[in-house]
Amino acid sequence: MPERRTVALVTLGCARNEVDSEELAGRLAADGWQLVEDATDADVAVVNTCGFVEAAKKDSVDALLEANDLKDHGRTQAVVAVGCMAERYGKELAEALPEADGVLGFDDYSDISDRLQTILNGGIHASHTPRDRRKLLPISPAERQDAAGVALPGHAQEPAAPPQDLPEGVAPASGPRAPLRRRLGNDPVASVKLASGCDRRCSFCAIPSFRGSFISRRPSDVLSETRWLAEQGVKEIMLVSENNTSYGKDLGDIRLLETLLPELAAVDGIERIRVSYLQPAEMRPGLIDVLTGTDKVAPYFDLSFQHSAPGVLRAMRRFGDTDRFLELLETIRTKAPQAGARSNFIVGFPGESESDRAELERFLSEARLDAIGVFGYSDEDGTEAAGYEDKLDPEVVAERLARVSRLAEELTAQRAAERVGETVRVLVDRVDDEDDGIVGRAAHQAPETDGVTLLTTAHDLRPGRMVEAKVVASEGVDLVAEVLSVDGTGCTEEAGR
Repeated sequence: MPERRTVALVTLGCARNEVDSEELAGRLAADGWQLVEDATDADVAVVNTCGFVEAAKKDSVDALLEANDLKDHGRTQAVVAVGCMAERYGKELAEALPEADGVLGFDDYSDISDRLQTILNGGIHASHTPRDRRKLLPISPAERQDAAGVALPGHAQEPAAPPQDLPEGVAPASGPRAPLRRRLGNDPVASVKLASGCDRRCSFCAIPSFRGSFISRRPSDVLSETRWLAEQGVKEIMLVSENNTSYGKDLGDIRLLETLLPELAAVDGIERIRVSYLQPAEMRPGLIDVLTGTDKVAPYFDLSFQHSAPGVLRAMRRFGDTDRFLELLETIRTKAPQAGARSNFIVGFPGESESDRAELERFLSEARLDAIGVFGYSDEDGTEAAGYEDKLDPEVVAERLARVSRLAEELTAQRAAERVGETVRVLVDRVDDEDDGIVGRAAHQAPETDGVTLLTTAHDLRPGRMVEAKVVASEGVDLVAEVLSVDGTGCTEEAGR
């Protein structure tokens, strides 16, 4: 019998990274590796890193160092870095962090099993020299679908040799063209990649340089993967990419998302479809109509505003202003009054004046957002903004960050309080009898980022159940709600079971 090989995947960063980790898990399981949750029980610890901002990079380095410490205390023999930070820095990361036994880029994903085996055997796999991945695909989006030899983690790609007799729980997640996917948890929500890369050139963002140009997955692949996840017990699908509003432009139909969403919502077993990462400048009436008027599609708007002062937005290479953004939100709420809206903002951007900061605060005060992320500007390697001359003092950035963060906390708590009295559909995420009790999320609450709904009920609920509940109180950004019915069943009947 072949020697038992164990591997643990530690995932940092966004939902897109989580999808990539499950692709790696599927490939490894199909080649005979045993997946374990705890890195102390693994021969190889694979850390899927985040390379977005300085704080995320620090967390990734800390995770690699923590995994390296296990070599002295547990089974772990090797620590390998993958993901955005590994792709972005390659040899530079390997030289700066000798504790990592390997630094693998996206091009290594299809051969991940061989790469890990080589490293486990004491061999060395040379780390790549980073390159601008935008240059790997044709400039014209219409020509990208036929581009071969470009690694797109989480996309449908024909395996060189389709695996036979796959282990239980491993599937060609999107049909014969798809990479393998293995779920790393049993949460009732899972992310599905709609696309990868980005064609926008925001002056503060380095993501396109290491994730590449925008390329959509084919609708049939997205549908097949969603059906497979439904068979695994998933109830909510979250569509992720760097920019979902561009979906389909390279397939010849910029309105393809409007067609795809009702098809996804019709998949047996799926109770909710959620779309993340929407660009305000690319929102269109038809997409708003589908997001606000399709059964099982959450009226949820994760809008990337970043700021609202026109001068700052132009310096960011972005579009819009306070009034246009408010008009967009009003259009959405006219169609769906309970629609959820969230966004992230950068304060202290080079050249941001006090009046710009005040304009942002005006927008936040009028926007009634359910969740607000606030970040202080910092230079990112290779970005246009890193070369701007009118930088603010770090103390000024920190002061504005603290001020706007306090305002955001107050405003989101007020927005949660406005929802008292509403009837909401809540997906149960977890049941913790000792601490939080029954924790779920309403349609306006995405996993990890937007707060939760605490359910008060005598029902015996389990994760994955969808309930109708009335909001009776709020606690900061979180809601407290009383269950009215479970999966369409009235309280009295359910309680009598």
